[in-house]
Amino acid sequence: MTNKDIAKVFKLCSQLMELHHENPFRTKAMATASFRIDKLPVAASSLDLEALSEQPNIGKSTAEKILQVVTTGTFPELENLLAKTPEGIIEMMKIKGLGPKKVLIIWKDLEIESVGELYYACNENRLVEAKGFGLKTQEEIKKAIEFSIASQGWFLYAKALPSAQELMGHLQEQLPMAAISFTGDYRRKMEVLQKIEILIAADIDAVEQAIRALDFEFDVQATNGKISFKEQNGFAVEVIASPEVAYAKNLLLTTGSEKHIAALKEIGEIQELDSEEAIYKALGLAYIEPELREGTNEIEKARTNDLPHLITYADLKGSLHNHSTYSDGVHTLKDMALYCKEELGLEYLGICDHSRTAVYARGLAIETVEAQWQEIDQLNAELAPFRIFKGIESDILGDGSLDYPDEILAKFDFVVASIHANLKMDQEKATNRIIKAIENPYTTILGHPTGRLLLSRAGYPLDFKKVIDACAANQVVIEINANPLRLDLDWRWHQYALEKGVLLSINPDAHRKEGHLDMEYGVYVARKGGLTKENCLNAFGLSEIEAYFNKKKQPII
Repeated sequence: MTNKDIAKVFKLCSQLMELHHENPFRTKAMATASFRIDKLPVAASSLDLEALSEQPNIGKSTAEKILQVVTTGTFPELENLLAKTPEGIIEMMKIKGLGPKKVLIIWKDLEIESVGELYYACNENRLVEAKGFGLKTQEEIKKAIEFSIASQGWFLYAKALPSAQELMGHLQEQLPMAAISFTGDYRRKMEVLQKIEILIAADIDAVEQAIRALDFEFDVQATNGKISFKEQNGFAVEVIASPEVAYAKNLLLTTGSEKHIAALKEIGEIQELDSEEAIYKALGLAYIEPELREGTNEIEKARTNDLPHLITYADLKGSLHNHSTYSDGVHTLKDMALYCKEELGLEYLGICDHSRTAVYARGLAIETVEAQWQEIDQLNAELAPFRIFKGIESDILGDGSLDYPDEILAKFDFVVASIHANLKMDQEKATNRIIKAIENPYTTILGHPTGRLLLSRAGYPLDFKKVIDACAANQVVIEINANPLRLDLDWRWHQYALEKGVLLSINPDAHRKEGHLDMEYGVYVARKGGLTKENCLNAFGLSEIEAYFNKKKQPII
């Protein structure tokens, strides 16, 4: 163990002491010890207690702790501090730009206990208003977290998309006559990836030459007709060279999941034909869109010509579940409405600022809700025929009830019910809590059902079938939260929901104007789940969704 390694242990202890308001003199002494250990002229691990104690500014107490660190990696005082600190907070301490004082505010004031939650809070612009923070600090923290996530070997599809498109453009310039396509998990629009895969109908030497000409590749390795490298932003890339005659076959083979390809091979030989469509046809199957090639029920549906006509981004008519400056959004209600109307060409906006219990997000008091309703009425008169629907993201409280009394809930056009707190329930309690909220007559949409944050936080455990069955019984829509960090409800449960007659809604959960564009990622996973426009709430036209909301609303009993 090097002096620097030992010093880091002492530094962590000093940070945790500061975090927990330990004696400031002892805290400073621990930080000083860390500095002095790092600067020792000899390897501390090679010295005994007496020799360590004789080192400049290293007393017997510090020397004893050093030896404990060398032999066990820790010492009792540090262990006591670690025992009362959530693991996520300890991870947070490693983020560049976050000292104990800022971490304490994040932990105690914002009630954030994991790096994943912190990253999502940065995307929601929640750190800007916290004491000691600002926009610049928030962006620095966000970038540091992104780097940490990327270094673990997995990355979000949404994060890779710009780099992948830029890379594809360069390769097409270098090999203008070659057929080129994304393939693998990237082509199937998997929500998280380990690499970007590309298939090129060209000789391997020509492919390698094209890659070398990019000027931003590194760690290039060529083996067995494949070239792997890291592109300029650090994303792993694998390029596969294919003979032109076998291009369609190889595209099909490299795109599908293992289960999908195995099921095709059971039907018959995968032939070298001119297109994927022709190959599927030769097997007696309708063409299967890449997103569906996961080895679930797509082959049987292709055999019976019963594949869904998948939803597209162009099918969306409005944007539901969005936030404005009334709570924790960046842009005003009018800004959000004008962006949807003029930039995106949508017919309606559903505003859903946070409810009053979400204090961390400046949740709306009842009088604020009423003020927002007045502004909505004014804007609807001004922007007609564009329509702003009066919604709310009502917190599902610990017992499953919704925020606000019934007489207030009844006045909203629609209610998105979501969980934001008390995420550590077991499966039975969490399921019952959500089902109670679903059974509330004012619940229109179940928001981000599991609370997951991809690559950062697993969702709370649920009995998905019971939750979906409850939505079917109570005519509650389930959200596909399109924020690329969430994509929740998971696409693996979309088909079950659709079979039960449950509508899904591709909601951006936008906290700024550009956040509406996240619906693109929601469409990707919706297609993986087999969603059609007929079963998507925000693919309804204005008159259709207005009628739907009116039908759903019930009088107070």
